[in-house]
Amino acid sequence: KVGWYNAVLQPAFHLPYPDDTLAFVVLSTPSMFDKALKPFVNKERLKIIRDPVDQCVSHHLSRVKEKFPDQKVDIIFDYEILPSRKPKFLAQTAAHVAGAAYYYQRKDVKLDPWGEKKIYGVCIHPKYGGWFAIRGLLLFPDIQVLFLEQSAPIDCVSTEEKRIELLEQFNFHWRDGCYRDIIEVKERYSEEQKVYFATPPAERFRLLGLT
Repeated sequence: KVGWYNAVLQPAFHLPYPDDTLAFVVLSTPSMFDKALKPFVNKERLKIIRDPVDQCVSHHLSRVKEKFPDQKVDIIFDYEILPSRKPKFLAQTAAHVAGAAYYYQRKDVKLDPWGEKKIYGVCIHPKYGGWFAIRGLLLFPDIQVLFLEQSAPIDCVSTEEKRIELLEQFNFHWRDGCYRDIIEVKERYSEEQKVYFATPPAERFRLLGLT
């Protein structure tokens, strides 16, 4: 429910829908690269592609929207920003309140070792660890789900030590991706996919054969 999301955020970040409005948080799993991105790029090869991942996600969510011709469906993508430069929605908060992935933050650590340092939070999925991404929101403005029960996300990094380790790795060593393996995962990015996302965006086209 949109209300679950709005309830934990300041008004500046609220989504402009009634509290009982139905929303879906869209995640991409490790297999997205082979099952969705590469086929999309091969099919769209002759068209202008600005950002392959964003356009691939947009393509597939538009197809979802087409499945509901009688419903109003609003889509917000993770990369969209407001004129104020604020994101249109806070993806990690949305994933947490939807029960999709646990958003570990500084407040989840009792004995905080970081002093004045700025510490960013990170979502961990019980099956994929950090090997996933939050891609967007699907909102159904005309569907009110009064009796939908909220499911808590699975707290899979449950010890104080592991939470400190996770936030340390994410904030100070994020480039090596170790934080993604803070728990044992069922699936992770392929080597090809790791190289793709580790490559500066302007050089990624070459990896997909687009240059």
